[in-house]
Amino acid sequence: MLPTIDQDHLQARAPGSAVSVDGGMICVVIPSFSLPTGFTRESADLLLRLSPGYPDVPPDMWWFSPAVCRTDSQMIAATESQENHLGRTWQRWSRHLSPGQWRSGVDSLESYLALVRKELETAARPLAA
Repeated sequence: MLPTIDQDHLQARAPGSAVSVDGGMICVVIPSFSLPTGFTRESADLLLRLSPGYPDVPPDMWWFSPAVCRTDSQMIAATESQENHLGRTWQRWSRHLSPGQWRSGVDSLESYLALVRKELETAARPLAA
């Protein structure tokens, strides 16, 4: 289901990951994905739902279970929706790549997860007064 480069990355960097198909989407669950300081928990399960056209079609959005919240109780933009996938409730992080940001044949789950981590770092930062 996933290109070899993605399988190798998950095996090396995200042991215990599970890949399945749900609703026609390739689902990757990374258990206990580490969260930066600034959230109410140290980790949460991360769900990536990939289009059947992946890797030519870029990933879009990601989900956490349980929901991820800031320690200062400030809302995180575009994370209010809850969705059911794989028999669980997930908090949707509605984030979208800009046109041209995903380079088919170059980018992979490794680069996408780097983007997820960067967005988490941004979301965890204290808001400017």
